Amino acid sequence: MAQGSDGASAACGHPKGATAAGQWERAIPASRQSEAPPRPRWGGAGGPREVPRAGIPRSTGSHRSRRARPGPSRVETGGAEDAVAMMLQELVARAAGLHSARAAVCFDECSGKPPAFYTYGTVLELALELTAFLQKHCDHQGTWGIGLYCYPGINLPSWILGILQVPAAYSPIDPDAPPTISTYFMKKSNLQYILVENDKVNKFQMSHAGCFSHNSSAIEHIGLTLFQMNSSNIDFSSEVDNMKSKCEPSKGVVNSQPGYTVCPDQTEIKSSEAGYMDAGQKGTLAYVLHTSGTTGIPKIVRVPHKCIVPNIQHLKSIFEITQDDVLFLASPLTFDPSVVELFIALTSGASILVVPNTIKMMPVELSAALFHRHHVTVLQATPTLFRQFGAHIIKSRVLSANTSLRVLALGGEAFPVLSLLKSWKHKENKTSIFNLYGITEVSSWATCYKIPEEVFSADFRTDFPIPLGSPLLGTKLEVRDANGSAVLEGEGQIFIGGEERICFLDDEITVPLGTMRETGDFVRVKNAKLFFLGRKDSQIKRHGKRFSIEYVQQVAEDLCQVEACAVTWYQQEKLILFVLPKDDFEERETLKELQKHLPAYAVPDEIVVIKALPLTSHGKVDISELNKIYQNHLNSRRRDSKLSDAEELWERLLYLWKSVLGLPCDYTGISKNAVFLYSGGDSLKALRFYEEIEMLVGKALPGLLEVILSHSIEEVYRHILKVLFPDEEQLMNPDNAVKRKLRGNSGEEFLGKYIKLTSERDLEIASGLIPFIALNRGNHFFSMNFTKSSMQSENAVQIGVEPLQQPSFLPSKTSDVMKSHEQGSELENRILTLENKANKNDHSSVQQIHAECNNSSVAEVALCVRWKSNTRKCVDASPLVIIPAKEEVSVYVGSHSHAMQAIDLELGEIKWEKTLGDRIESSACVSKCGNFIVVGCYDGLVYVLQSRDGEIHWTFATEDTVKSSAVVDPSSGLVYIGSHDQHVYALDIYKKVCIWKLNCEAGAVFSSPCLSSFPHHLYVATLGGLFLAINPVMGSKIWKSNLGKPLFSSPHCNENYVCVGCVDGNLYCYTHSGEKVWQFSTNGPVFSSPCLSSLTEQEIFFGSHDCFIYCCNMEGNLLWKFEATSSVYGTPFVFQSDDLNNKILLAAVSTDGKVWILNAKSGTAEGVDKLPGEVFSSPVVWGTKLVVGCRNDYVYCLDLYIAGKNNS
Repeated sequence: MAQGSDGASAACGHPKGATAAGQWERAIPASRQSEAPPRPRWGGAGGPREVPRAGIPRSTGSHRSRRARPGPSRVETGGAEDAVAMMLQELVARAAGLHSARAAVCFDECSGKPPAFYTYGTVLELALELTAFLQKHCDHQGTWGIGLYCYPGINLPSWILGILQVPAAYSPIDPDAPPTISTYFMKKSNLQYILVENDKVNKFQMSHAGCFSHNSSAIEHIGLTLFQMNSSNIDFSSEVDNMKSKCEPSKGVVNSQPGYTVCPDQTEIKSSEAGYMDAGQKGTLAYVLHTSGTTGIPKIVRVPHKCIVPNIQHLKSIFEITQDDVLFLASPLTFDPSVVELFIALTSGASILVVPNTIKMMPVELSAALFHRHHVTVLQATPTLFRQFGAHIIKSRVLSANTSLRVLALGGEAFPVLSLLKSWKHKENKTSIFNLYGITEVSSWATCYKIPEEVFSADFRTDFPIPLGSPLLGTKLEVRDANGSAVLEGEGQIFIGGEERICFLDDEITVPLGTMRETGDFVRVKNAKLFFLGRKDSQIKRHGKRFSIEYVQQVAEDLCQVEACAVTWYQQEKLILFVLPKDDFEERETLKELQKHLPAYAVPDEIVVIKALPLTSHGKVDISELNKIYQNHLNSRRRDSKLSDAEELWERLLYLWKSVLGLPCDYTGISKNAVFLYSGGDSLKALRFYEEIEMLVGKALPGLLEVILSHSIEEVYRHILKVLFPDEEQLMNPDNAVKRKLRGNSGEEFLGKYIKLTSERDLEIASGLIPFIALNRGNHFFSMNFTKSSMQSENAVQIGVEPLQQPSFLPSKTSDVMKSHEQGSELENRILTLENKANKNDHSSVQQIHAECNNSSVAEVALCVRWKSNTRKCVDASPLVIIPAKEEVSVYVGSHSHAMQAIDLELGEIKWEKTLGDRIESSACVSKCGNFIVVGCYDGLVYVLQSRDGEIHWTFATEDTVKSSAVVDPSSGLVYIGSHDQHVYALDIYKKVCIWKLNCEAGAVFSSPCLSSFPHHLYVATLGGLFLAINPVMGSKIWKSNLGKPLFSSPHCNENYVCVGCVDGNLYCYTHSGEKVWQFSTNGPVFSSPCLSSLTEQEIFFGSHDCFIYCCNMEGNLLWKFEATSSVYGTPFVFQSDDLNNKILLAAVSTDGKVWILNAKSGTAEGVDKLPGEVFSSPVVWGTKLVVGCRNDYVYCLDLYIAGKNNS
């Protein structure tokens, strides 16, 4: 077997073992072909299971001292030739015999708990138990494999070895993969048995209902449950049998002439004389995977031991692996480099480090685990995955002067440009860096090249090309042109194979020895070296010239302003460069630099700046996601559309009005006096209407949004005309422009099956309209009825500035009074600004507008009790804060004492108290008109109380307790609420009727429904684990998802996604169409509801019973987490205040009574106080006043202020 030095030196020159021109090969020694020695049984590897402890036991020797030894310090466990002839599990057993007491695997949750580890002895002991179990319970006659449905964990090596020892091939199945893909894979692979991780059983059964039957013989302490495919679903067996009978000798050969293996330096050899490898032979296969399917239907790839073992053995030699090494399991199990990572470690007596999948997406935490706690010495990754660390972490930890990393092997994508690599690598760094190349169809790697140390010297040229390197053991490479002829110099497609480097694709049963596989990758041959050019499908023809988009990416990566990038050929029309920028990035300058280094036909059409490169599950750039990003980018642009005249403007304006409000195209009932907010509009729809108009006219329209929110459609039209046609002497009257008769009534008809608002209804409500803003938990924001008429001077509004007020526009009662019409109008405009800047959702979060804060010093926030109100029993409900335009701000909250209180926020005085029929845990909401408060009760009633005095307006009876909090549709005024009777209800509180009710079929509705305006969906979560989207008009189900565990958390949505927490410890994120985008895992149940705020735009905040408050982004990646002193049940609240140095802050509570004020951007604590009781309520902040309920029977209002300032 070739030594490690061969791999390095041969890569720099003509490959050692190369054949005649056009062919590169590293042969397995002849004795490898002889009969393998008897395979030893596993034995003598038992021992007690270890108590988890921190870190992995390691020798005191460093990787540098190892490198300085005269000869390689590999662990030689027998003849290399014998080793190549063995199976994976036999190689592990042999290593375990020498190192039974050493740590084989370490699992670090990265949660502050000590890592768990198993020795080789324990790994083999557990594996043998699993093997015995499978041999007893599985009918393993003939060819078969066993599926493994799990996440990586401490037991993973034992599970894989247990399957291999049966003997059977292991087939990893990703629990997060779309069920359609995994079902196809399992059936196409003819998997009759699936081992499912115990805590994934519910998920597996829901995803593959009816396909598999449960085998009750689970191995509890090993953590697996066995499932068997139902006989009715085994529909690929006959196809495999048919394929076996029909299989021709040439099956799987991709040469230009069927039935022959074409070797440029040899005569043609008929495949019938060459012999075959048979997938049906017992013990042949090691594992079964599928390709990613990015270019079509995923291909099934069955990998024999004889194909992968030479890879493992040769790379161990090249990387000089010893028992002192720690390798990281970076690749997902469904990506074949994971096999290399696992078995390079486990066949050498080294350790493999495993972390949860979520940690792999957190650069700071991952780098700390790898290089601070566990001192990883060997890292294999895709270049894109490696870049996820970011330049700072790579320089300071990964490739620093004192890093633990000996070997960095990058593969699976084009190798990074040398200049980028040099910028990452500290001049004192000694890490050996390798370029790996291979394809899944000939698993796993085909070539390896060690980057010479001299290329990193300062004076070495940065345009040095990185070759693919030498073929690995048993591997043969061929380069062919389009006609199938060998390429000696120049460009061609690379083919990979070898005498026994063979895998079985899809339905192949036998494959001729020496089969070569087409890769779809193009290379340049120069001086017998191979240089990667790009994928066959990345070759594009533009402006008459053909080139690879990878070439554009390499040039762009070489620019100093670019951190990372990717290129797509969007719809075969536009070349788009996506850039993850550095701080000094300027688009124009970057384009100029590209023009200097690229021919004109290769310069990108457009540069799109992104925050992160989207990745596939295998750690490669996700091109389909990039195309979606660009499509969204296009959609958000203004369309350059010129209007011919004012008449056309009016027609287009009416069309947009109907489109945004969801009215039929032939609807003719739009009055020129119609006001958007009274016609079914809201802040989200107003913003959309505004954006559509700007796109229509092709220019910015200052002040338009305020006009839309408070004026008629005629005034909107005139405002646009003033901007478009400023020189026209007389603005056109819309009456003259209308081509169809307009109905002049002030009411709007909504044509849903169950809802029709008449002008009488509008007049009835309007007679008692109360302009207000309402806030409740999770930054749910609701604003209604602000019109200019409500701000006239004769009805002057009392406005003042509180001593610790946040924004200047907040209405409250103080001694200073502004009574002028102008000041009233200013208030209106500012409140409307508050509304339109909010998150684009009906129940939006407050976006607060401030003057610039000049005080940039870091200051601590202090909290003190302003007032407390005794409710006589626990307060678990969260407060509702209502800010009317003309009255004092009020807090509404219920208690276990049956009491519902309305409290003056400023003074803490009880304005009224109403005793209901039972305890109140439901949080109140306010009606569309502002005259009523709606709250659920344990007696099964939904109470509608008058907001001014608490008198009962109406009660509606459900059939069980109502803990759910209601939500109001600002368009229709309907109230939606859930009950423990498993129904959700739509109530018309004005007509006092139930419009519809829906049986959710899966448990009580504990949490609050969530209403989205676009699309118009109502989201409901149940204690049976069902998450539903409902049509709010019809009461019909749109889609549902069964999460399998109770949902106490209330959903919260923005314009793109809806999120909900689950007691399984996950926060789930869905699109509005019901597709699960991601799930974020914590270490405890999530009862907290997610908080989304436009103050932070892309962040989601929530708490968990693992005592952490989490902040993640819209991609599901952790931004920060803060450890509280107990579980976090309540929902956080985001706010900002001039009087608190204008910081964006987060209020959160833990169940031990602690009230935390955190920096929303960093997660650092700014202030804390403790209430004298447990807290399950959620805080609400208005100005600098925080209101929250406590289980000591009180509702508290806390003043927030900067420590040291006078808090009078």
